[in-house]
Amino acid sequence: MAEWLRLILFALLLIAGLIIQLTAVLGVNRFHYVLNRVHAAGMGDTLGLMLLCLAAIVYAGADWIVLKIVLIVAFFWLTSPVCSHLLGRLVQETDEKFSSEAKLWKS
Repeated sequence: MAEWLRLILFALLLIAGLIIQLTAVLGVNRFHYVLNRVHAAGMGDTLGLMLLCLAAIVYAGADWIVLKIVLIVAFFWLTSPVCSHLLGRLVQETDEKFSSEAKLWKS
């Protein structure tokens, strides 16, 4: 019975991760402005890969490979938002039409 529950949890996490990744791919292809594309890619990487790695953890069970998967998730959680932020700053600094395409908030 426990094996069936583990298999069902694995399948649900895998399907959820694949749906999030598919949504991110569609967002990257559908959006026209580069910052919207960066946002879709960043959110898809962070959430989708976490769900896929959780599915791999459930499938592997209690093993040393779980530690490696947790380290992979931590690495993605640290690097993906930083890369998205740096790409956004690059667009802000280099795009001549940035002020007309993006709404700037004044504080």
